[in-house]
Amino acid sequence: MHAVPLVLLLTASCLHAAWNFAAKRVGDGGAVFVWWYYTVSAVLCVPLAVGELLLSDDLRPRWWWLVAAAGTAVLHVGYGIVLQRGYAAGDMSVVYPLARGTGPLLSVIVAVLVLGERPGVLGLAGAGAVVAGVLVISAGRPAGGDPRLTSVFYGLLTGATIAGYTLWDARSVNAIGMPPLLYFAAGSVLQTVLLTPYALARPAARRRLWAGHRREILVIAVLSPLAYLLVLYVLRTTPVSVVAPVRELSIVIGSLIAWRVLGEPNPLRRLIGAVIVLSGIVGIALS
Repeated sequence: MHAVPLVLLLTASCLHAAWNFAAKRVGDGGAVFVWWYYTVSAVLCVPLAVGELLLSDDLRPRWWWLVAAAGTAVLHVGYGIVLQRGYAAGDMSVVYPLARGTGPLLSVIVAVLVLGERPGVLGLAGAGAVVAGVLVISAGRPAGGDPRLTSVFYGLLTGATIAGYTLWDARSVNAIGMPPLLYFAAGSVLQTVLLTPYALARPAARRRLWAGHRREILVIAVLSPLAYLLVLYVLRTTPVSVVAPVRELSIVIGSLIAWRVLGEPNPLRRLIGAVIVLSGIVGIALS
């Protein structure tokens, strides 16, 4: 991998872990908090996307771009709500690595059962490593002592939503050819539209979250699209098999943040589990 894509991916990994830390700090924000940072993201991204559209001579909008944006909006709204509920109920050191590790694992399962693909020994070993890492991370109880492993449930559910929007977004950007910035901006606007009726019905929650967590809203609104856009642009010039393992370094970064900043319990076991998940993703990517 050349130096520029590598730096972009490492930057994206750090940004992704950082905005998830901000989301964890507002764990009880719910869908209204998600609406806030989607709305601010849309305000920031739309002018840039319009500028790209106006300055490009060969860029012509297509009607199916709206379908692509609507699909990613629905999937990302589900992702944002599930992730926020996970952070309200469980530990970041459990929810985050499980969410990030489940997507590649589900991709292998879908490829084998639905598409009839055969990932080979390395891919199957990688899938097994992801499962093993999940078991290591989920051993014991979360910080709140929840015996039902709520953190594990939401981590896996979030991973399922990640797998869904990743497959959809990859097709939209590559097969359909929608520019990443325009795609993200359109999706952000539609995400805001979907959540606006819910947010408008809860004015007290809107005021409380903006007054108490304005900084976190702005951090996520800037870092989340920036991290994802970096990955989308790198995918245009670099194979997925190279991008995936580098991008998932955020798993280890997020686990370190949960340990050093949030002081979550069992740091060594959860960090080891995160590294095992990361090694499994590398095996899947290289198979």
